Amino acid sequence: MGAAVDTPRTHARTTASPWPVFWVASLATFLVSLDTTMLFAAFDPLRHAFADATAAELSWVLNAYTVVYATMLIPAGGLADTHGRKRVFLIGVALFLAASAACGLAGSVGWLIAARALQAVGAALLTPASLSIVLAAFPQSRRAVVVSLWGAVGGLAAAVGPSAGSVVIDHFGWPWAFYINLPLGGLALWRGAAMLHESESSGAQRRVDGVGMALLMLSVGAVTLAIVESSAPQWSRTELLALAATGGLAAGAFVAWARHARAPLVDLTLFQHRTYRYVNLATLVFGTAFSMMFLTFFFFMMNVWQLSLPQAGLAVTPGPLLVMPTAILTGRLATRLGHRRFLVGGSLLYACSSLWFMLVPGTEPHYLSHWLPGLVMSGIAVGLVLPSLSAAAVNRLPAAHYAVGSAVNQATRQIGSVLGVALTVALLGHGALQRADFNTVYLVHGALALLTGLLCLPVDTRPRAAQP
Repeated sequence: MGAAVDTPRTHARTTASPWPVFWVASLATFLVSLDTTMLFAAFDPLRHAFADATAAELSWVLNAYTVVYATMLIPAGGLADTHGRKRVFLIGVALFLAASAACGLAGSVGWLIAARALQAVGAALLTPASLSIVLAAFPQSRRAVVVSLWGAVGGLAAAVGPSAGSVVIDHFGWPWAFYINLPLGGLALWRGAAMLHESESSGAQRRVDGVGMALLMLSVGAVTLAIVESSAPQWSRTELLALAATGGLAAGAFVAWARHARAPLVDLTLFQHRTYRYVNLATLVFGTAFSMMFLTFFFFMMNVWQLSLPQAGLAVTPGPLLVMPTAILTGRLATRLGHRRFLVGGSLLYACSSLWFMLVPGTEPHYLSHWLPGLVMSGIAVGLVLPSLSAAAVNRLPAAHYAVGSAVNQATRQIGSVLGVALTVALLGHGALQRADFNTVYLVHGALALLTGLLCLPVDTRPRAAQP
């Protein structure tokens, strides 16, 4: 099977009405994002359900998924280009649904972690195929808006995930954080099979780089394990340093392999594009900050303010609700102005929200005056930055590299998410939490937000002048 390409016949079928294609492809992406934010809400219920497991062990319910997802995203982008976007998309949705059912049936932490890893494979297959389907359905002049909207769908999932997930888990138990995927995923599978058209082949072949995948998994997994176990008494400092060093060596070996392999997991020539290089560095840093902030919200609400799970989920919701409208407006403006001013401004606003949460909320719950302003700032900031990073990453790439280029960017964000969860669990995963325990988290978060802004300064996606 050859690489998927767009032809005039393909465009003739999609340009007449591209929005139904957009919504079918985005529904599956919505599920992936919804699942992630629901699991943030499920962390405490899982600690009670699996009382013998440590917080570090349970963090792998989140991180095993994310490590596999990040690693699989990149070859999945190539598989979508090679074997057909529709085919890979539908296989990914089906696998994601089957694994979701297996997660809900899990009777042990080990089973749950294994099912989550399988779920990640499905999510990795459908995500780049979804974006590639959307990009192919719209003309170049509308892609900045559409990609921002596609990214904002994930923001909407982040908005409804905590509140809906908290209510569902509180009333029906943690397995329903996974069972809820089944009806929506079934709809995406049904409509996708009926509505989407398969991309056509150019005859090229792509190989899966198993060595590169193994090295990337080892690198991210070893560093993550060293972080989450940093306070565990059963791990000595020497062992933790050895783990971190193993991760670093594996990362170096991954780069060396990618430079010399015939068909590497990551085509390093993508990073010759200055904007793409800096966008991915910013994505790594911002992905770390984003998952830190989200998980910290639940730790704070339930341990300092002593709110119930549904109350905590509802309290977190207003910020993410601002992501989608902010992203839509930003996408329209970025079409004319480029993304840099929104990336830098949003990063600075995100740092301000960190400062607010560090200085203002105390041990007594004053939601409207002490919490909501910071939440509004963080929601607008995420709407400015997160979808803009996705859009800026593919802005200058050739059409043939859409799927792989976007997959590398999404994988980079997921690696950041792994690091963010690991840091948060290391800092807050111990016993009874006090208000002062959160100050370090907010300081780290603010520093990461500022670093994101600095990394976005070289980004240039302003429209090129019309050629004579």
